[in-house]
Amino acid sequence: MKYYFIGIKGTGMSSLACMLYDLGNEVTGSDLPKHFFTEDPLRERNIKILDFDPKNIQDNMHIIIGNAFLEDFPEVIAARKNKTCICARYHEFLGEFLKKYKVISIAGSHGKTTTTAMLSSVMKNFGHTGWLIGDGTGHLTKDTKYFCLESDEFRRHFLAYYPDYAVITNVDIDHVDYFKDKADYRSAYEEFATHVRKALMIWGEDEEARKMELGSTVHYWYGEKDNDDLQAVNVDERQDGMDFDVLWHGRQYAHFSTPLVGHHLLLNSLAVIGIAMLEGVPADMIEKGLSEFHGAKRRFAVEHHKDNIFVDDYAHHPTEVGVTIDTARKEFPDHKLVAVFKPHRASRVKYFAEDFKKQLMKADKVYLCDFTSIDDKQDGTDIDITYLQKMIPGSAVITEDQKGADILAKECPACFLFMSSKDIYGLADLVKKSH
Repeated sequence: MKYYFIGIKGTGMSSLACMLYDLGNEVTGSDLPKHFFTEDPLRERNIKILDFDPKNIQDNMHIIIGNAFLEDFPEVIAARKNKTCICARYHEFLGEFLKKYKVISIAGSHGKTTTTAMLSSVMKNFGHTGWLIGDGTGHLTKDTKYFCLESDEFRRHFLAYYPDYAVITNVDIDHVDYFKDKADYRSAYEEFATHVRKALMIWGEDEEARKMELGSTVHYWYGEKDNDDLQAVNVDERQDGMDFDVLWHGRQYAHFSTPLVGHHLLLNSLAVIGIAMLEGVPADMIEKGLSEFHGAKRRFAVEHHKDNIFVDDYAHHPTEVGVTIDTARKEFPDHKLVAVFKPHRASRVKYFAEDFKKQLMKADKVYLCDFTSIDDKQDGTDIDITYLQKMIPGSAVITEDQKGADILAKECPACFLFMSSKDIYGLADLVKKSH
């Protein structure tokens, strides 16, 4: 089969492209010429990456369209007009393609990527497991039985999936350019729940999740409260890991000792334990998989450089920003925390401005970068980064070039937190060279 990807450097898109190539298909695609970390696996496979051009569309291609590219995008227009081509959006293609596997969907506003990667680490010890993760990582072989899928609620795209099992990590409203309000956002998850064939695990301490009407869907709650079906107790969180006991319906299931640091990773672990337990994975194998998990790309990725610490994180919602700063404060208590935040989507910044302010001010110093993504202002919200900067005392706007890097380098020694769903890591590299 001959596949062509419009927006092949997208996180999910690049992963899927690599998987289809590894299965023996011919794969090409197009994207912007600037470098994104997601393109490295594509280059390793010599997958051809073209600049955007409607002339790239050839007869008899199976075209997969990235969700950032609307119907008026020139390549999309050319693809739709060519009657010899088969066209599908990313999520539409996946929904059909994965029907042959035992799919485990990980959904939720935050924690999807890390939980999917963590679950993959556990399930691959139990059976042939494939995965598609939002950090640009994918894996699939002809022997694959289980498939761990990060499932995005963006514009209700996860409704294309019909998983055997699913996790909902939280129902914290996001994508406010599309969803009308919390009830509308919650309704998407309620509908998603009806697609789950066997069982659904949901974080029980999420107020919006508890409001969901789940009908006949088999579901269980995980968390740290007595009303959770799967409960973590006797939790000991340290700088080098954590220990905890797990109760299933009030009865001792197992004790877990892991090298994971951060309270959010305790919750992610519980979700993974719940799914694995339901599928019959032994507790000792679950613990082994959790211990072998070394993090997802761009999710609190730590690098020590001289007398500084650099953390690269995908955080782009205020809740995620807060978790990143809190985790850094716990793991590096003796370091000055310098937050460098580049937002995605003007509508998100405007809607959550007070929340962003509250979370960013947990850092010792705040620097902000302006919008640069193709879809940042697609919904017509016309603000720049000064909208947020004026709300945060002492914060400053910097450019993503050597001038900005020189400003940041004056903060050394420090723990730098580079937070964005976009390509902010290039600025971090410039700071390392400046100091």
